[in-house]
Amino acid sequence: MTRSIEPLAGARIAITGGTSGLGLALMDELLARGATVAFIARHADRVATVAASRPNAVGLVGDIANKDDIYPLALQIGGVLGGLDVLVNNASSLGSVPLVPLADTDCEDLEAALAANLLGPFRLTKALLGSLTAAARERGGAVVLNVSSDAAIEPYPLWGAYGASKAALRHLTRIWNAELTGERVRLLSLDPGDMDTPLHALAVPDSDPAGLKAPAIAAREMADAIAAALRELRELSSPHVAAHARSGA
Repeated sequence: MTRSIEPLAGARIAITGGTSGLGLALMDELLARGATVAFIARHADRVATVAASRPNAVGLVGDIANKDDIYPLALQIGGVLGGLDVLVNNASSLGSVPLVPLADTDCEDLEAALAANLLGPFRLTKALLGSLTAAARERGGAVVLNVSSDAAIEPYPLWGAYGASKAALRHLTRIWNAELTGERVRLLSLDPGDMDTPLHALAVPDSDPAGLKAPAIAAREMADAIAAALRELRELSSPHVAAHARSGA
C-alpha cells in the first residue's frame, strides 16, 4: 500500500493505555502509517519517556477508570490534535489479581474492572463523540475501536470480572455502532488474541511467552481493520464530503 492511499496518513488518533503492551505497539504502527497520536496513561514518568522518542505523539496523563479525568482528557485530546478521526479504547483492568473465582471476587474488584473496561470507554467515547462526528462530516468517516478479548465470549473460570466487563463492552459497541450508522461513525470490537504483554503476564504468570502472539502482529492487524473501516466509510460518503467541502460548511 502506498502512502498516498493510506487511510491513516494524517489521521488524528487517540489511544488509551499507550505506554506498554498492545497500546504501545499499536501507537508505533499508527505513527509509522502517518498518523498523529495522542496517547493516555496513568504514570507521568512513563508517559514522558514514551513521548520523548516519538515526535508525532503527545502523551497525556490520566486514568480512564476515574470519571473525573474524562472531560479534562477529552479537552486535551481536542486541543493537541485539533480534531479526532479515531479513538482506540485499549486500557484494561483484570479486576482481582491473582485471578479468583467469582464467589471470591470482592465487589470492589468487580467495580474496578467495570470502571476501566466498560465505563471508562463509554465515558470517553461519549465525551469525544462531537469531535468524531465532526470528523466524519468533514473527512467522510470516523472510527472507535474497543479492544475486546475472547473472555468476552468464552466463560473462562477465574476470569469473571474481566470477562463480564469485556462482554458488556462488546455488546455496547454493537449497539452504539447501530445507532451511529447514519453519522458515518463506525465502532469496532476486536479481539487481538493472547499476547505477550504485561497484562497477560500478570494474569497468567507461568505462561510461556513463546506461545503468545507478539503485540506488533496484533497491532498491525488492528491498524489494518481501522484503515479498512475508514476507507469504506470515505468511499461510501465521498459525494457528501465533496458537497460539504464545496459549501464551506
